[in-house]
Amino acid sequence: MEAKRKLIDDKGKRLDGRTWDQLRPVKIEVGVLKNADGSAFIEWGKNKIMAAVYGPKEVHPKHEVMPDRAVVRCRYHMAPFSVDERKNPAPSRREIEISKVIREALEPALVVEDYPRTAIEIFVEVLQSDGGSRVAGITAAALALADAGINMRDLVCGVSSGIVDGQVVLDLNDSEDKEGSGDMPVAIMPNLGLVTLLQIDGIYTPDHFKKAFELAIEGGKRIYEMQRQVLLQKYFGSSPAESTAEEQE
Repeated sequence: MEAKRKLIDDKGKRLDGRTWDQLRPVKIEVGVLKNADGSAFIEWGKNKIMAAVYGPKEVHPKHEVMPDRAVVRCRYHMAPFSVDERKNPAPSRREIEISKVIREALEPALVVEDYPRTAIEIFVEVLQSDGGSRVAGITAAALALADAGINMRDLVCGVSSGIVDGQVVLDLNDSEDKEGSGDMPVAIMPNLGLVTLLQIDGIYTPDHFKKAFELAIEGGKRIYEMQRQVLLQKYFGSSPAESTAEEQE
């Protein structure tokens, strides 16, 4: 039987050179699509994800209209070329599930009562996948909603933590996601102190759960600051939102 490879070396470094509490390099842009009401593009590690928002707009079909609030729809889709082996372009069960997860993570931030009898449509397209695409998609989609001028209570930011070689680490890449023993995607609204997404895959001790959850919250706050910076850059001309693993050391 082939021995399981180590994902963290004796010096505490992961395969990509990060320490346990480092994020992968993150770069974010907003307003990248001319024909969308709001859009954002995020590069997070090797993830490349585009988010677009259309609305508020007329609801089709008409029977889905809600008289006192907007209908929020979300589609998460992975391009056929986004993974190592070509993916079937038809929506998979995983994509349908993640579409629901992203919608439910974002909806608490939206003031849907301000847009009765309308639809707000969110599209998340994964162009290249490298682990953590749902939290990166949530982060980009929240910025696309803000770029569209949708009334929001707070931005939503996502990040994952997990267990690799028995150790809690932040922001799992693809290898760690597949070969590690636990994955915990988390989305938060930091200003309001609310968690809008918490999923767990794997077996966690109480101590591991507490440490992984607190680590994800702390990592989410760093992502939130990048979101703020990119919006300030677009609308007020301040410095762009870009972070590298070296800057976090």
